[in-house]
Amino acid sequence: MEGKERNEHILALKVMRLTRPTLSSPLIVTSDAKDLPGNLFNNDLKHDITSVSSVETLAAGQFLLLPQSFGNIYLGETFSSYICVHNDSNQIASDVSVKVDLQTNSQRIPLSGGHSEAVAKELHPQETVDDVIHHEVKEVGTHILLCEVSYNSPMKNHLSFRKFFKFEVFKPLDVKTKFYNAESDEVYLEAQVQNITSGPICLEKVSLESSHLFNVTALNSTPAGESVFGRVNVLQPQASRQFLYCLAPQPSLTSDLRLLAGATNIGKLDIVWRSNLGERGRLQTSQLQRMAPDYGDIRLSVQELPNIVVLEEAFTIVCRIINTCDQCIVMVQKKRITSRVAGIK
Repeated sequence: MEGKERNEHILALKVMRLTRPTLSSPLIVTSDAKDLPGNLFNNDLKHDITSVSSVETLAAGQFLLLPQSFGNIYLGETFSSYICVHNDSNQIASDVSVKVDLQTNSQRIPLSGGHSEAVAKELHPQETVDDVIHHEVKEVGTHILLCEVSYNSPMKNHLSFRKFFKFEVFKPLDVKTKFYNAESDEVYLEAQVQNITSGPICLEKVSLESSHLFNVTALNSTPAGESVFGRVNVLQPQASRQFLYCLAPQPSLTSDLRLLAGATNIGKLDIVWRSNLGERGRLQTSQLQRMAPDYGDIRLSVQELPNIVVLEEAFTIVCRIINTCDQCIVMVQKKRITSRVAGIK
């Protein structure tokens, strides 16, 4: 993006986004010699600079293509920009300063030039003053880059001008969550992460930062400690991955069901990804909330249960009954129940 000021100013301002190149492949369009286009498509493909000679139809060639446009900016990425002030006149400007702010939907963020000192005491003809700014984008929607240049003309008049550059920030990932409350008071979280960018990304890290009420265990690796998605977890556009986590409540919660039912704050997901050329992005979800479990007036839980039982022999199950309501309940009968396993035909 580039800004041009009016003719009365002796300085020019240019703003360019710093981004990595992209991979360019040939567009494979062929036809039979008997078709109407003849060999027109084939000859054009042979002259394509991104194709490999003799294997043009295999799309084996990939070249680095310099950015041709501003491109897309996604939430969690680092926005980098090059700010350049150039003296394209035959006069000398003095006390040149540049101030850059970023206006979002909720706040205005100073990026450079917040001090009152001049960037350059004197800027001679054909000289430049430049700066590189970096900012991690933390909001989606419209962003406006505000650039203000102030200086003193040769007649000692204080002059200034502003330029505005607008761009959009998009969501890179779509995150959906599901909660399952187990009878053992554990909470299982299933998180689905979908790539909604225009290119492939690599999920470098997907972790759950639990609240102080729970201890989290990730269930996304094999017994050998390797990720179930492999060494490189690549997501193509619109593809998704499912991650599973087990959250065990703290011992102070299991002793009081009222506290356990009120423990709805689970934590937040921390996701780190990289684009196909290594650009890093990070996204953190808001605090995840589960529905409070409904235990009813009386809760029955199994305390002891044998793993192996023998046919035609009695086995014992120890249960626990808890009054979860605000009223006193009178137990009519309390008995240890025994049963026999019948033979299966």
